[in-house]
Amino acid sequence: MKHCQVQFKNILSQAVLTAVLLGLAAGARAVEPPAPYGPVPSARQLAWQHLEFTGFIHFGVNTFTGKQWGYGDENESVFNPTDFDADQMVRTASDAGMKGLILTCKHHDGFCLWPSEFTTHSVKSSTWKNGQGDVVRAVSDACKKYGIKFGVYLSPWDRNRADYGTPEYIVYYRKQLRELLTNYGPLFEVWFDGANGGDGYYGGAREKRIIPKDYYGWTETWQLVHGLQPNACIFGSRGADIRWVGNEHGQAADPCWNTLNGADFVPSLYDKATDHKRLGSGDRPGTIWQPAECDVSIRPNWFYDPTDDHKVKTPKQLVDLYYDSVGLGSTLLLNLPPDKRGQIAAPDVKALHDFRHILDETFKTDLAQDATATASNVRGNAKTFAAKNVITGHGDKYWATDDGTTNASLTLEFKKPVTFNVVRLRECLPLGQRVEGFALDQWQDGQWMEFGSGPSIGNCRLVRGHSVTTTKVRLRITQAPACPAISEFGLFAGPN
Repeated sequence: MKHCQVQFKNILSQAVLTAVLLGLAAGARAVEPPAPYGPVPSARQLAWQHLEFTGFIHFGVNTFTGKQWGYGDENESVFNPTDFDADQMVRTASDAGMKGLILTCKHHDGFCLWPSEFTTHSVKSSTWKNGQGDVVRAVSDACKKYGIKFGVYLSPWDRNRADYGTPEYIVYYRKQLRELLTNYGPLFEVWFDGANGGDGYYGGAREKRIIPKDYYGWTETWQLVHGLQPNACIFGSRGADIRWVGNEHGQAADPCWNTLNGADFVPSLYDKATDHKRLGSGDRPGTIWQPAECDVSIRPNWFYDPTDDHKVKTPKQLVDLYYDSVGLGSTLLLNLPPDKRGQIAAPDVKALHDFRHILDETFKTDLAQDATATASNVRGNAKTFAAKNVITGHGDKYWATDDGTTNASLTLEFKKPVTFNVVRLRECLPLGQRVEGFALDQWQDGQWMEFGSGPSIGNCRLVRGHSVTTTKVRLRITQAPACPAISEFGLFAGPN
């Protein structure tokens, strides 16, 4: 009996050892993922890009004076919203599908929407709420309530300050920045305008001040932001996380690469048309990852003007902007200017509601979920990189090919015909932007017929066109410097 027990233990030990060895062998045979290609996004950049659609709130003394750029001599008492409602602002943004909201805490006029400790030119000197109000606090709290992220805008230019243009102003500016970075919770974006000096009140001097490009000491300012808010992306000039797209029309270039050659480009020189064009398209290949943000206002102006009430962008125009920004791999930053009540005006709310309805109807059902996905090549024939990963809905999964295979195809096949007019593609961004050319085909009359193509994919590529009815759809990667890594291939039927 004892001999049997010993023998059983030996057999068990051998079985365990065999299982371990088999496990090690399986681990040794595991297919490695593709190596990243070129620059890749930081964690905060990746989180920011996944937001895709965010909002701007331009609100301040300009709302009440009818100006777009205040001179800096406005009396604080002019700021007096009659029915301020931060909930209404943020709810409107949230209902429109915005994932974050940036407030202009201080514009070029220097008036602060929070009771800054370092100036009297703020809400604490206004008649609104007897000087006890804090717009920044109210909007920040409302963002938390509605589950969207909060960001701040702090204009470097200050037409009110007597010390603007001196080293003392930079000390003042960073003190105010620190207030915003430490007192209002987590921030997803900190926005620095490119406007840089000119005519102003400047404490009564009423003169024009020319400011050198290196005046603000951006390197130290960026360190302050990232030190206190490590998850916040900086919109600004060289060294920032995000770049301007080169226009205020809300439109990206095609292609719109996520990369720039940072060493030889100074985005603070925004007055050159060549810079504007380059900001829109980016550089390929590039040395740094600096994706573009498309900013635009829902009205002709950034601050509220009652004469713009009949000029609010239509739902169709807003949808077109979405495809021209998010649909080209960029992000859309849409400005919603509150009126003199301190609320988003009714025409804007209506346009946003109808815009959101169109997008919801378009993207509510991904027809690709019912497809069988196959590919011309799968990396190491491993399930980890299988074709079906593009229709799982998990952004961390993707289809990839072997390293030597940069031209490949992926096919979605259906048991019965499907009809769609929008295709959505995404790359696995942590591996870099890899695709430099793609085409889309439909199976028609026993052969493949091309119906769409593009030079890039990136975070999101939306291909919108005429309705296609077919049983098979094919994505062809026609050009890539490294094996493709595609995380989504979706098909949608939007309203005609």
